[in-house]
Amino acid sequence: MTTTKGPISNFLEKYYLHFNAAALVDAAKGYEAQLEKGSKMLVSLAGAMSTAEIGKIFGEMIRQDKVQIISCTGANLEEDIMNLVAHSHYKRVPNYRDLTPQEEWDLMEKGLNRVTDTCIPEEEAFRRLQKHIVKIWKDAEASGERFFPHEFMYKMLLSGVLEEYYEIDIKNSWMYAAAEKNLPIIVPGWEDSTMGNIFASYVLKGELKASTMKSGIEYMTFLADWYTNNSENGIGFFQIGGGIAGDFPICVVPMLYQDMERKDTPFWSYFCQISDSTTSYGSYSGAVPNEKITWGKLDIDTPKFIIESDATIVAPLVFAYLLDM
Repeated sequence: MTTTKGPISNFLEKYYLHFNAAALVDAAKGYEAQLEKGSKMLVSLAGAMSTAEIGKIFGEMIRQDKVQIISCTGANLEEDIMNLVAHSHYKRVPNYRDLTPQEEWDLMEKGLNRVTDTCIPEEEAFRRLQKHIVKIWKDAEASGERFFPHEFMYKMLLSGVLEEYYEIDIKNSWMYAAAEKNLPIIVPGWEDSTMGNIFASYVLKGELKASTMKSGIEYMTFLADWYTNNSENGIGFFQIGGGIAGDFPICVVPMLYQDMERKDTPFWSYFCQISDSTTSYGSYSGAVPNEKITWGKLDIDTPKFIIESDATIVAPLVFAYLLDM
């Protein structure tokens, strides 16, 4: 199928010819080739990509079926919705490198939680969500129901209780796009997010049971079943950043192959990571893709790419290429 590429894609193909620039284009073309042959794609989101407003383009990726499953941190799960309902209350601090400890303290006292150059407003973001999500948690528990963290978020979004607070175009929320499609999301380590902390506080107060929230082990078993049922034409892995958002889901393949002894389990059919981590310090985030061969995650012939750059710059360009922009 011949597709007409737009000006951004043409710019990339004309000028992004070497080094990390070339790796970006190669990775985008490899991603596109995976989709064209019927493979599915997992995208993992680490860091604060939601606060970086990745939803402006990632939402369209979801709507156009360029991603079939997501793995993200609890922070990315909630911060996209926070941006949706509290955008005008965010404060940008472009001189964040120059802040003194006293100025940081002053931001804290104003309820402004800083993520690099952007402060998330506690009252309008965290507490606004808390008011509604706690009711959904308690209603589920009263009914004897249990759900995953992302499923509770989907319920909140689709119920319409947040509509009165919307401050951006709904199409710029990747979580809303995902909720509309009921896209599977894996959220490893959700407990360390703000909503995870809030949930834990209600457990400590005796107002909720920990079991009302499905666990990380249940996420892994869910992913194992999903991978098994969707890998007929291969499943690719597009990793933004490092950490648990990437490490958790990629391990499902060696778990199925080695621990479950399902020797017919296919390896991931594509791998790309956008990383700014140094490769020589023993970190998972900084490991070159070939290291994953030794762990039974990737095959010898799996297309492998690493773009050593800032994900907030690179990911939108890769997505723009895939969307023919």
